[in-house]
Order: sequence, then structure tokens, then C-alpha cells
Amino acid sequence: MSADPLHRAGMPQRSKTSLPPSGSAASAIEVRRSARRRRTVSAYREGDRTVVLIPARMSEAEEQRWVNVMLDKLAAQESRRALGDGELAERAERLSAQYFDGRARPASVRWVTNQNTRWGSCTPSEGSIRLSHRLQGMPEYVVDYVLVHELAHLLVPGHGPDFWRLLEAYPRTERARGYLEGVVAAGRLPYLAGARSE
Repeated sequence: MSADPLHRAGMPQRSKTSLPPSGSAASAIEVRRSARRRRTVSAYREGDRTVVLIPARMSEAEEQRWVNVMLDKLAAQESRRALGDGELAERAERLSAQYFDGRARPASVRWVTNQNTRWGSCTPSEGSIRLSHRLQGMPEYVVDYVLVHELAHLLVPGHGPDFWRLLEAYPRTERARGYLEGVVAAGRLPYLAGARSE
């Protein structure tokens, strides 16, 4: 995951730049293949570009899989850096502009520690959005989904068809919902003291 100065300075066997999947933070992805790299894959941000370093022998399918894995890892790493309430508000403003033409204007956006059964909440009459502290450390696209979800409530209260149509604008809605459902399901798994993993 960390920048690898040895490989960054060396000449890659093949380099390819492409647009990232929807919802990722970087504007471009550059894949650099190296004959010296045998098994490891790493990635780092370089300005507005994400550079992914892979072994030269990897197939196109393996390359695509690893690019997705590394984008998710970088996003999770960046999310672990705790955003302050001010940064969270700026992020909400950016998402509102991107997905709702700036129509969703929260009066406040902040982290809270008293939401253990929901990921976020919105009070449209006050224009306030609150996100559970449990989201901190989750991938960026998941936090963005919860923000977009709560921003949509500023425009359409409730979870009717108009609300879900608004959320169609966010391209990673289903993936983020699946991630959150997995977290909830994992939290319900019984812990068996002394159980051995097979």
C-alpha cells in the first residue's frame, strides 16, 4: 500500500492510464507493470491519480481485480483518517453539488456517538444530518453513500419511490448497501469462546 520508491523510480514494463470506476476519489488510474515485481501489488495516490504497481505476468482479469482491491484499500485507509465535522460538512456540500445540483443544503453535518442502530439520521425541518461514529474507518464510498442518503432526505422525507429515484444518481448505492448489510450480519454472528477455525 505504501509508495515504493524503488519501483517508482524504475522503468515500468507497461503503463496504462484509465478512468476510475464510478465513485472513486481519484480522477485517473495508472497501472504500472514491472518484470522485477514477482508477487506484490501496491498502490498510492500521486496528485489526482492513483498508481497501481503490479507484476508484469498478471493477466488483464487479475489486473482489473487487483485495481479494484487496491482502490478499496486506499479508500478505507483514507477514511480511517478521522474527518472532522467541518470536513464532513464540506464533503456533504460536494456530494450535494455532484448528485443533487446543490439542492440539498444541510444546516449542519456532524459525527455522533449515540447512534448504534442506524448509520445516519436527518431532521429535514432543522436541516441537520448526523452520521454514526461507527462509519469512521469504512471505505469512502460507504460514507459517501450514507451522506447522499441523508442529503436525499432533505429533499424527500421518507423512503418512498421518489426518494429511491434520487438515490439512483449515486452509482455505488447497491455496493455500499451490501457492505453495510455485511457489517450488520457479521455483528450478529455468535462468538464461540474456544472455537477453533478450521
